Amino acid sequence: MGHLDHAAYGWLTPVLSYVMASIGAALGLRCTVRALAATGASRRNWLLTAASAIGTGIWTMHFIAMLGFHVTGTEIHFNVPLTLLSLLVAVLVVGAGVFAVGYGRDRGRALVLGGLTTGLGVASMHYLGMAALRLHGRIAYDPLTVGLSVAIAVVAATAALWAALNIRSPLAVAVASLVMGGAVSSMHYTGMMAVAVRVAPSDQALPGATALQFVFPLAVGLGSYLFITAAFVALSPTADEWAASDSASAAASASPPAVPSAALSARASAPSSARSPVERAAPSR
Repeated sequence: MGHLDHAAYGWLTPVLSYVMASIGAALGLRCTVRALAATGASRRNWLLTAASAIGTGIWTMHFIAMLGFHVTGTEIHFNVPLTLLSLLVAVLVVGAGVFAVGYGRDRGRALVLGGLTTGLGVASMHYLGMAALRLHGRIAYDPLTVGLSVAIAVVAATAALWAALNIRSPLAVAVASLVMGGAVSSMHYTGMMAVAVRVAPSDQALPGATALQFVFPLAVGLGSYLFITAAFVALSPTADEWAASDSASAAASASPPAVPSAALSARASAPSSARSPVERAAPSR
């Protein structure tokens, strides 16, 4: 059996992966809150942004954590198509859960369906990403620990969607995001505890790409996407701000234009010969 090291770089990869998971959760929750306050195409666009943020955050968390995963006696490569497929699965399945909540009429049923779908999507992304590993040996899993990791994913996803439905203040969303980031990280490392590797030393070259060749650049790119999206969400007006702006515009257009006081004074002091015939004929008061 090969010795597994889940944090070969110390606390760097666990902490950084937790930060990325929390950022993705925060963006997803804020976008879902915006979506629930919007209608039509605006709601759809906010939900799409929420799905991409949560899915990207979870995927980035997983593969940043995998940068610290080492097995004694073998190199580790990644199958590129399977790795990209895991990202696509994360975004699509999380999107299905988010849309179930965003458009569901029965909030309770939508929450259960969305939490189950999103949680299974998170677990599918994790184990599909693990299936992309290429090493000299064979990977086996403990079924009970795998089941526990899937349960954690479902509970975490349901809690996050509940927060999106019931929490509105930015501070509460921030706290919920930190909890969600911790739950996703717990799911990942619980799933990794289920892994056992039987190393079979070989001189043959492993297929696929190394983490630094493929996973690290992609994780950096997706992390940049999350930060850009965070700036977009922070700068975009909320529904309340749009309503206040519309009310101010309506009030401004409804009120008659004010006559400057200087013009009134000039008209009053003007000689009668400079006034119009109508003004000269009007009785003075």
